[in-house]
Amino acid sequence: MYFFLTNLSVIDISFSSSVVPALLMNTLAKDRSISLLGCAIQMYVSLALGATECLVLAVMSYDRFAAICRPLHYYNIMNKTVCIYSAVGSWSIGFINSLVQVNLTFQLSFCKGVNINHYFCEAPALIRMACGDTFLNELSIYITGAIIIIGGFSLILISYVYIISNILKISSSQGRQKSFSTCASHLTAVSLYYGTLMFMYLRPHSKKYSNFSIETDTVVPILYTAVTPMLNPFIYSVRNKDVKSTLINLLKRKQCYQS
Repeated sequence: MYFFLTNLSVIDISFSSSVVPALLMNTLAKDRSISLLGCAIQMYVSLALGATECLVLAVMSYDRFAAICRPLHYYNIMNKTVCIYSAVGSWSIGFINSLVQVNLTFQLSFCKGVNINHYFCEAPALIRMACGDTFLNELSIYITGAIIIIGGFSLILISYVYIISNILKISSSQGRQKSFSTCASHLTAVSLYYGTLMFMYLRPHSKKYSNFSIETDTVVPILYTAVTPMLNPFIYSVRNKDVKSTLINLLKRKQCYQS
């Protein structure tokens, strides 16, 4: 679990770092222009890390399944080799997918001096700005979205169907509570991340099919590029006894101070 949490932490730090600093600079600077190369690099890194996080979260659900449903065989199922291959596979698929998407996106024709009505360079925003036919780009997003997003979400769903059915069979309420608390943090992170990602990538992106407001399309990506990575450390650390006791003590002190 901690091996995959380390991967998730690296992804979240890198994901936010690829978008948030440039976003903050743009809010302060008068010149908000970005070079073609800078836009391509930002899109490549953010898209690669976003896809990698999808896959790592899916692998983490299988890890929870093995721990709860196959506890006696856990160390054989999730041995060191399997963990390393799972992590390397997730990173590789994420960066290969990003390379394909960036290549297809920047083959489109764009008008000169066009404004990107978005907080950062992202495939859906750039596709809406294109002058030519974007059918191939949209098709590639749907195919990779089905493989990575829907595939990862399906693995998570199947894993948790088995996990919940197994937890309900536990006779002691303390055992059930402990098992549920093990999965609660991961389920929270999955709900926050996959929900916004599905909304953004698994719907039509061309102008003629766009029924959503521009404001919504610009705000939603902030949730999975900045808000979710910021919340993940809190979500996963709430289970830690030391963190819990510290939070309780802080709340008690605040109540005493107010009274």
